[in-house]
Amino acid sequence: MVRSKRFFMKFYLVLIIAFLYIPIAVLVVLSFNNSRSRVVWGGFTLEWYTTLFHNSDVVAALQNTLTIGFGSALIATVIGVLAAVGIDAMKKRSYSLTLGVGNIPMLNADIVTGIALMLWFSRFTNLGYVSILLAHVTFNIPYVILSVLPKLRQMDVSVYEAARDLGASSVTAFTRVVLPNIFPAVVSGFFMAMTMSMDDFVVTYFTKGAGINTLSTMIYGELKRGIKPEMYALSTLIFAVVLVILLLVNYMPRLRQKQQRKLQNRKAAS
Repeated sequence: MVRSKRFFMKFYLVLIIAFLYIPIAVLVVLSFNNSRSRVVWGGFTLEWYTTLFHNSDVVAALQNTLTIGFGSALIATVIGVLAAVGIDAMKKRSYSLTLGVGNIPMLNADIVTGIALMLWFSRFTNLGYVSILLAHVTFNIPYVILSVLPKLRQMDVSVYEAARDLGASSVTAFTRVVLPNIFPAVVSGFFMAMTMSMDDFVVTYFTKGAGINTLSTMIYGELKRGIKPEMYALSTLIFAVVLVILLLVNYMPRLRQKQQRKLQNRKAAS
């Protein structure tokens, strides 16, 4: 009974992994296929990667995606940290009400948020790069707040009060005492916001206007005219970059711990 249970657990895990990663593996293989057919192998080639890097539309969309993602995440992180500090200082009733209202952009349907922001921005300005940036800041702020707020709730307030009693200004006490304590949560909120920004399609589609694209909207437009092999190459590169980042995030702390252990062992031996 125990063996059969373990077998089915392992089989279920393998099935899920296969369901998730076999399509990606097929995509990677097609990006090196010297044929436009998705069912015929025409030999190994790097032509689609060369064509991709010489495509000005793709390069422009990639630049827009990266700059909007980084810029919106940075702005949302600053606003979100300050908002989290303010919400943390509120009384229980105001705290619950403000937190609930602040979570609306995150819980609301993307299409509703996209249409609402499109109507708002088109009333006061032209749709374009700035409207996309502001829209991404809007839906990124709640993610930063939810990342930072629990860390603030765990922090001992007496440390901040002690810094104030010793003569530190409110800004100095925040930057020297509070910020170092919540810094991991701030970094986590920043990367979460950047990921959500780069992954977004619906809100970007409604707020981008004419003449500007991000990777998601550009790929959507290309799919209407048929899938090009360059899109396989682009998707493969995005997957490879994300995979490398995940590996670095997971293994860098372990490498640091090993180095610290080696240093401690050397000190102990000397």
